[in-house]
Amino acid sequence: MARGSDGTIAGERAKRDIRVLIVDDSEFAREMLAGILSMDDEIHVAGQAVNGLDAITKVRELSPDIVTMDIEMPVMNGIDAIEKIMAATPVPIVVITSLDDVDTAYRAISKGALDVFHKPGFDEEKAKSFIQKIKLLSRYRLTWKNNERTRADAALPDARRPGTTAVYGENNNRRIIAIASSTGGPKALSIILPYLPASLPCPVVIAQHISHGFVSGLTDWLKTICKINIKVAEKGESLQPATAYVSPSEWNMGITSDKTVDLKAGQQSDIYHPSCDVLLFSAAVTFRENTIGIILSGMGSDGAAGMKKIRDSGGTTIAQDEATSVVFGMNKVAIDDGAIGKVMPVTGIGKEILSILKMI
Repeated sequence: MARGSDGTIAGERAKRDIRVLIVDDSEFAREMLAGILSMDDEIHVAGQAVNGLDAITKVRELSPDIVTMDIEMPVMNGIDAIEKIMAATPVPIVVITSLDDVDTAYRAISKGALDVFHKPGFDEEKAKSFIQKIKLLSRYRLTWKNNERTRADAALPDARRPGTTAVYGENNNRRIIAIASSTGGPKALSIILPYLPASLPCPVVIAQHISHGFVSGLTDWLKTICKINIKVAEKGESLQPATAYVSPSEWNMGITSDKTVDLKAGQQSDIYHPSCDVLLFSAAVTFRENTIGIILSGMGSDGAAGMKKIRDSGGTTIAQDEATSVVFGMNKVAIDDGAIGKVMPVTGIGKEILSILKMI
C-alpha cells in the first residue's frame, strides 16, 4: 500500500482528520509529542518545526488545524512566532512548556495563544488528558480578536474608565466576585481582569484548572496587565478589595464565614485541580446574594453546581458565551442546568461587573 511523503498510509491519513504541527527545538521533545498524539486515530502529525521561523513557514505550507509551540528556541522564539503566525495565518496555538519557561510562556496568550500546558511526559493518564485537550482546541475557530478588550475599554467615557474615581453602592464592600475557569480560561481572564479598576471595592477569588507549579507563572503574568492586585491565595489571609486571589492547583480554595481564605489539600482522586465547585459553594454560603459568580471557558462540568448554589442564594450568575469560549464545556453545563442569569461574550463581562457594582 502506498505511503505518503510523511510515511503514513494514504487510508490511515484520511481518517486522521486533526492535523497537528509540533514546534520544538528538541528532537526528543518533538518525537515524544508525536508519539503521544499518534496514539489517537483522529490525529495526524502533519509536520514538525525546529524553531519559530521554521514554524511560520510550516504553518503556511501545511495548514495545520492546531500548533503546539515551545517557547525558548534558537533563531526565533515561540513568543515572536505566535505573534507573526496570528497576524498572517491565524491558527489555534497552544504552548507546551516546562516549569523552567512557565513565567515567559503565559505571555504567549497576549500574542494569541489559546492556553499553556505542561509537557505531558510518558504518564498514561496525562497523555490521555493532553490528547483530549488538543482534539478540543483544534476545533476552535478564531472568530474574535485579542484587541477587542482595548476597543471595549476605549468605548467607555473618559470619566468612567476603569481606574478612575467612582461612586460605589453602600453594599459593595460586602460583595465578592468568584470566577470558575478551565481550558481557555487564562485567555478569558486576561480580558476580564485588566478591565477592573484599582478602586474595585470588593475582592475577586479564582479557581483556574492548572498544572501543578504553573499558578505562579499565571499570576506573575496577570500582574503585568492588571490594575488590581493579583496573588496566589494563602491560607488564613483576609480578603481585601481590589485583590484577586488565585487558588494553588494542589489546594482547593474556600472562603470562611469570617471572610478569610481556607485551603484544603486536594485528593489524588480529584478530577479537577483546583475545584471550582468548592470555591463557588463557599462564596455562596458566606456572601449569599452579594456573590457575583462567573463561569468561563473550560472542559467538563466543574463549577456548574457551584453556580447553581450562587443563583439559589440570590447571587448574580454570568457565563461566557459559546462564540468567545475556547472550550464551551463547563459554562454550557451551567447554562443548561439553569444556573445562569446572563450569558455574554467575554469582552463584555468586565463592563458588566462594573455595572453591577454601579461603577459605570
